[in-house]
Amino acid sequence: RNLGVLSPIIKPKGIDDVPILTLTLYSKNPQIGAYALEQVAQSMEGDLKRVSGTRAVFTVGGPGRALRINLDPARLMSSHITLEQVRTAVQSANQGLPAGDLLVGNHAIAVESGDYLNDAQDVGNLIVGVTDHHPVYLKEVAQVEDGPQTPNRYVWFGQAGKQGPVDYPAVTLVVTKKPGENAISVANALMNQVDRLKNTVIPADVVVSETRNYGETANDKAEKLIHKLLFATASVVALVFLALGRREAAIVGFAVILTLTVTLFASWAWGFTLNRVSLFALIFSIGILVDDAIVVVENIHRHQHLFPGKTLRELIPGAVDEVGGPTILATLTVIAALLPMAFVTGLMGPYMSPIPINASMGMVLSLSIAFMITPWLARIWMKEGQIQGGPPAEPVQGTQAGQEITPQGLAKFLTPLFRRIFTPLLDDVRGQGNRRRVGLGIVALIVLSLALPATGLVRLKMLPFDNKSEFQVIVDMPAGTPLEETAAVIHELGAYLTTVPEVTNYQAYVGTAAPINFNGLVRQYYLRASQRT
Repeated sequence: RNLGVLSPIIKPKGIDDVPILTLTLYSKNPQIGAYALEQVAQSMEGDLKRVSGTRAVFTVGGPGRALRINLDPARLMSSHITLEQVRTAVQSANQGLPAGDLLVGNHAIAVESGDYLNDAQDVGNLIVGVTDHHPVYLKEVAQVEDGPQTPNRYVWFGQAGKQGPVDYPAVTLVVTKKPGENAISVANALMNQVDRLKNTVIPADVVVSETRNYGETANDKAEKLIHKLLFATASVVALVFLALGRREAAIVGFAVILTLTVTLFASWAWGFTLNRVSLFALIFSIGILVDDAIVVVENIHRHQHLFPGKTLRELIPGAVDEVGGPTILATLTVIAALLPMAFVTGLMGPYMSPIPINASMGMVLSLSIAFMITPWLARIWMKEGQIQGGPPAEPVQGTQAGQEITPQGLAKFLTPLFRRIFTPLLDDVRGQGNRRRVGLGIVALIVLSLALPATGLVRLKMLPFDNKSEFQVIVDMPAGTPLEETAAVIHELGAYLTTVPEVTNYQAYVGTAAPINFNGLVRQYYLRASQRT
């Protein structure tokens, strides 16, 4: 405070700062080096920024451009020009100064005077002094060269060759997307734009390698999740078909499809996009989403067996009311367990919030559909009087009549199995001992499951393993290591990687940070830009 230092500029980093597309430019032509590749990449930046949905487009690697001024001491002495005069002339010429504001249409437009130096010719035409009433130009006392800077970072592209590992100087174009944009469509539009730039902005002997495309991987994973979601839904409907019948299965299937459709609409209205996290939330909660409809349909089906003399109009209200309380309580319990995850802050907040919010919305909507749509569908689609016989309006099994229902369908096979399992547990003589042994067995299994993470047989992770097409190796050399020594170590490491059968190519970044992934965002790898990394 009071030291003349301005307030710090705080720039937050989020998931949208992770590049969705990286393009590595290299050439097998030895005449094309990193500086020429950097110029090509910078020419491409403007064209890629015009693609809708892009946020930032920048180049990683390349030595950078510099204007070198090689002074001639003999000419300086003959012209009576000092080094300080040259320095002052260059500094004062390469700046812009505010000249005031121009008021146009109730808008103030800032006006600056002066210009920046663009090339070697502009620098050479600077007047650095006057000798014998004649101006002395910088090009008269020095040689001005426009070219690359002294290398302070290296980037190269490596792959296995016929004679061993080969690598080429390279630069990488990095593209991020705007929040809420579809990564798949943005990445596809960018690649189409790159194809249009070939042989025009991109020379024929410059290779553009697509080293990362999160749009393509996201599309593959989204399709896989959709297939799993359809498989899970079909499995549930098939199980209901085997256990209850085709009409009951049709009701459950319709309720599940309607629930998923309404949940996706609610997710869109909430502001979420259809991505891997939101789809995972639906798959994660698919069992709970179908439970409500299954419980209602199954209880209506059971009441048809218990009260064969009643019509559907008469028995549906009682059947739904019977399971209403427990179903509501079970749904709210699961929501109470999931919803706190929506209040996670930091980097993990936006990443994890779709899971509890989508799952909770899906469960609430599933409960509403189970209580309103499912009974209506059961009234329309289920057949009246599926079980004939028995006194009207009286229970059939376990009632005064003492009648029993002959198991049908899947129950015909499950009933004998369940009787063999539960009869020893309900036996009047040995039932208590059998139940005690079952309880001890369950406790032993729980203890064994808790011991698995402690012994390392099961690893606990915040996020599951991901089958990505890339991985990063971070090398941190001791402090003070020269850039060339770090590059030599990375060359040796790259040579080994080319011998791994699963590795198709690699990119090395020395003295600068590589394009980050989600792990690099969390660990702040973008700050690692020094000669020892």
